[in-house]
Amino acid sequence: MGTKHTLFRQTLLKGDVSTIWDFFSAPSNLPRITPPEMGFRITTNNLPDNIHEGLLIKYRVTPALHIPTTWVTKIGSVVQGEYFIDTQLKGPYKLWEHSHVFENTDEGVLMTDHVLYQLPGGSFGQVADNWVAKKLDHIFDYREKVIQEIFN
Repeated sequence: MGTKHTLFRQTLLKGDVSTIWDFFSAPSNLPRITPPEMGFRITTNNLPDNIHEGLLIKYRVTPALHIPTTWVTKIGSVVQGEYFIDTQLKGPYKLWEHSHVFENTDEGVLMTDHVLYQLPGGSFGQVADNWVAKKLDHIFDYREKVIQEIFN
């Protein structure tokens, strides 16, 4: 069946939750916070300015071995200014659920990312576990660096 994994990150950002929410709920900002070597490109036509429940977003991304992959995510639950969840419908993972939570604190906005993921491929997936975990750490490290530069 394969092992489910989690990635958990918290980032404290200066600013108000409304401004930070507006940035993260705009799909057009996704390429900006994705490492360039991933070749991330949104392929959905007529993408709205902001996410909404049920929105489907298609991408082309090159996660490994220079092999482009189509990735389709669906925006699930959305509570304006508080959280949203995206789930992979098609892509490199057997399971991908990413929750984005935004919380006002005295120091700024605490942004929490929680990703539940599972690799395909049985034994092959298990062999790739460590490599994928390192790759995801790199992606989220890059993302954190960029958003710290934007908001701090």
